[in-house]
Amino acid sequence: MSHPLQGVRILELGQIIAGTYGSQVLSDLGAEVIKVEAPEGDLGRNPSVAPYRGVSGLFLTYNRNKKSIVINLKTEAGREIFYKLVKVSDVVIDNFRPGVLERLKIDYPTLSRINPRIIQCSVTGFGTAGAYKDYPALDIIIQAISGHMAITGEPGRPPVRVGIPLADLSGGIFSCKGILAALFDRERTGQGRRVELSMFDSMLNLLSYMGTMWLTNGELPQPPGSAHDYTVPWQAFKAQDGYVVVATRQEVFWHKLCDVLEEPSLTADPRFVTNTLRVENRAVLVPQLERIFLTRTVADWLERLRAAEVPAAPVNNLDGAFAEPPVAEREMIVEYDHPEVGTVRLPGNPIKMSGVTETISRPAPLLGQHTGEILNQILAMTDEQIAALRKQGAIG
Repeated sequence: MSHPLQGVRILELGQIIAGTYGSQVLSDLGAEVIKVEAPEGDLGRNPSVAPYRGVSGLFLTYNRNKKSIVINLKTEAGREIFYKLVKVSDVVIDNFRPGVLERLKIDYPTLSRINPRIIQCSVTGFGTAGAYKDYPALDIIIQAISGHMAITGEPGRPPVRVGIPLADLSGGIFSCKGILAALFDRERTGQGRRVELSMFDSMLNLLSYMGTMWLTNGELPQPPGSAHDYTVPWQAFKAQDGYVVVATRQEVFWHKLCDVLEEPSLTADPRFVTNTLRVENRAVLVPQLERIFLTRTVADWLERLRAAEVPAAPVNNLDGAFAEPPVAEREMIVEYDHPEVGTVRLPGNPIKMSGVTETISRPAPLLGQHTGEILNQILAMTDEQIAALRKQGAIG
């Protein structure tokens, strides 16, 4: 069986993360992704960002499986090439600021006249209209303004961002959903769609039930560290040589935990007999648990907790995370050979499907690496035509 998106062609105008992650995920599912870059290239190519042998590790990650073509969309000849690619493509993705598509004459009304089946997806910071449309939308800006930084970190400490660029990634996550829905709808209607989303909206959506509690109940959350507002114990505890997490959502797990801790008094204590009471009395209970967890190593606690079926895990750094058995079992490390840096190993595709066994992992492209190939094979241009376009500055 082929990959489910085999035959889908995506033109990616996106840069850095928000405009590249979504199409990278779709490429894992079989889509052909043509990265359309300006002569200076994607800003994500900046070698000072996650530097690896003179190349950006960020670019190596978010652009695997893609082809690169350099087109100067500020020239009429360059736009004509892009229009020809739009005619034979399914999706166009960008994360430009509002107004850029119109200035370049590649907005949805223009592209849909060229190809009524085209799906155009734009990832913005705050939307294409409104008071904030022109505000810069870097990851930390969106994490801050959307409320996420205020509820991340330890109580009484300065705000911190989520360790991964979650706001940028949210643009990719939700763009995938929108594109897949539009592709499905096009099978029924034959018509493409304009898909538009903002990172701010996406991060508000990801607040999930915490947003509900504020909007409905006026409940303003505080940064909980590793703890949980509504369940105790549900947090990290320091052991002799690291940290271990336990999560006792159901009462059965609380009783099993007490057995493992060999502290029957905890089970009998009227202040701790229900989760509601444990939440009310966390200031009394948690210090007792902290004292107990300091008596053994992480490995010792995990052996005991897992044997008793208490939800528990070590607090891994990346060395520990990528050494866990499911990583190998589920092929969550992929690699490719890059012409500039050699072997690159990176996180794999989490979406597994029946009948699909091959993992797609092709190198992130050099700038303009596939320009001639794409123009020749997809648009049937001759070498002489391509050379003339280079001379005009339409391509690179």
